[in-house]
Amino acid sequence: MALPLVGLIIGISLGIFFPLTIPVEYAKFMSVALLASLDSVFGGLRAGAEEKFDNTVFITGFFTNALMAAGLVYIGEGLGIDLYYVALLAFGLRIFQNLAIIRRYFLRK
Repeated sequence: MALPLVGLIIGISLGIFFPLTIPVEYAKFMSVALLASLDSVFGGLRAGAEEKFDNTVFITGFFTNALMAAGLVYIGEGLGIDLYYVALLAFGLRIFQNLAIIRRYFLRK
């Protein structure tokens, strides 16, 4: 439990002392990639709570989800269609589903 907290403190400290601004042109890509990564994190938390966590599945899912989401936005931009709304909806729905399952798991415990 200490390692994630140390990582969180280091990440927040780096964000405060070295602020990073993302150009507006990349805002759609970054928002969808961030949401896809959060989906993987909540999926990992769910798997950990159910004692089914596999590190390889988590890491590959984390990067695959982020890259697929950014690729979907890129294709949508090329076609002139806002496909990032689809990705936002899909990943947002999955995050809330995983969160509900995690909540139910801890309420039963």
